[in-house]
Amino acid sequence: MKLSIILLSLYVAAVSAFGTSPTSRRELIKTAGAVTIAAPALIANAEVVVPEQSKEYTFPADWGLSFKYEEDAAKVRGHMVTATGLAKGSERMEEFGKNMKKEMIDFVSYYRRFPKIAGKPSFSTLYTSINVLAGHYTSYGFKYPLPEKRRKRLYQEYAEIEKSLKRGR
Repeated sequence: MKLSIILLSLYVAAVSAFGTSPTSRRELIKTAGAVTIAAPALIANAEVVVPEQSKEYTFPADWGLSFKYEEDAAKVRGHMVTATGLAKGSERMEEFGKNMKKEMIDFVSYYRRFPKIAGKPSFSTLYTSINVLAGHYTSYGFKYPLPEKRRKRLYQEYAEIEKSLKRGR
């Protein structure tokens, strides 16, 4: 929605630039500049749907790394999405949390050694998400779900990670 408003305002500014007024090009530059400055902030703050916490999930059997970055990043992200959505009292929640923390530590420990991978936006954002989730586990243990505010931020980061991985970045 915000993107279509931005595009519409750019279109209006471009059309009005070719008007008869001698200041119309100046107005175009002002409008386009303002839109260009505001666009990244509007797009970055786009609403992410935060699903309700649930006790129902499939316990993964594919813990561990394959040592192929794209596969491992997608797998860790997927497991983190599941961990973020778990409700209090979920079956095997503590076991899931312990496996998740080990997988996150293994992922970061292995991939941060490679400058080409450590410089990717997907790795940076995933690293930030890992720190948030690992910090929660350290402070509150594995039995307690994440607070709503933290969940919302993590889901935003997961969306960014997914976009970056699709672009190969």
